Amino acid sequence: MSLTANWSYPTAIRFGAGRIAEIADACATAGIASPLLVTDRGLAGLPIAETVLRHLDTAGLGRAVFSGVDPNPNEENLAAGVEAFRSGSHDGVVAFGGGSGLDLGKMIAFMAGQTRPVWDFEDIGDWWTRADADAIFPNVAVPTTAGTGSEVGRASVLANSATHEKKIIFHPKVLPSVVIADPELTVGMPAPITAGTGMDAFAHCLEAFCSPHYHPMSQGIALEGMRLVKENLPKAHAAPDDLEARAHMMSAAMMGATAFQKGLGAIHAISHPVGALYRTHHGTTNAVVMQAVLNFNRSAIEDRLATAAAYLGIEGGFEGFHAFVGDLNARLGIPGSLTDLGVTDPDLDSILEGALKDPSCGGNPIKMTAENTKMLIESLF
Repeated sequence: MSLTANWSYPTAIRFGAGRIAEIADACATAGIASPLLVTDRGLAGLPIAETVLRHLDTAGLGRAVFSGVDPNPNEENLAAGVEAFRSGSHDGVVAFGGGSGLDLGKMIAFMAGQTRPVWDFEDIGDWWTRADADAIFPNVAVPTTAGTGSEVGRASVLANSATHEKKIIFHPKVLPSVVIADPELTVGMPAPITAGTGMDAFAHCLEAFCSPHYHPMSQGIALEGMRLVKENLPKAHAAPDDLEARAHMMSAAMMGATAFQKGLGAIHAISHPVGALYRTHHGTTNAVVMQAVLNFNRSAIEDRLATAAAYLGIEGGFEGFHAFVGDLNARLGIPGSLTDLGVTDPDLDSILEGALKDPSCGGNPIKMTAENTKMLIESLF
């Protein structure tokens, strides 16, 4: 089977090894003549970033870079990025990196032409209609991890530095015009990042599959995404240069982000405030809380997960699926609790408040209340 393809769902995706060489043509397709490459500080000095800049420069598109991206990007990072965009007279963004770089890059392209504060566009009701759609610049997304799937998303997660809350900012035109998904760019990922981002993809698929909302297309995508993670994440973790496993993980990441149109749940509702308060890695945090959330939701998802387990080749129905998650976490070196993850002096009330405010809780199969969610959070330490 050839692992090279052109896809147009949910946007134009150029998938396959070596396709980063098409970055200048992707910019042309998106109508970008003067791109700003947005990435994080760690990636900015690596050879893969230089490769992108060289391709852009050779095509006459310059080599402008903004790398002021924190692991949990906030409105201060955004303001600095917008200033760099405007001062350089750029007309689009190449968002390059993991979820943080992709999310902030998309937000810079979105906010560079707006006059209202970014919090006015939080994913609440129809707040997205407040934006001047004609002032939104295009972006091209180039993921270097296989987890968040932000490259196919119409939103970004942004931390509020004052309140330590993670907010989802949404607009349909935030969706990248073109995605270059080149698995060669993920080969250098450290093992813990491979594990954490891979489990983020699995969490997206799992929560979408379990969400009570109706979306059969997302349901099918989520199920197949879980299979790809099950079969390929251990391979990519154990053999970092396994390009086939890396390619399948990039697919699974995009599938998870496409599927969670159907909804997320308590895994993300808890992970978001924990990450905002304690700067934990998002995907790793998802993995740590996953088994506890499965137990929390068991009465509503037991039959559904038994069906998933059968498809995935896991014996034992719900119990077998639950055990599989634990075994996978152990195999990947995922910490066993939030305490082991480094959250040693938790503010349980703040985590609870953030979880119940998070929009992800609306897709949880069991209604999240102050009482039952507090018990769930306490069990994680």
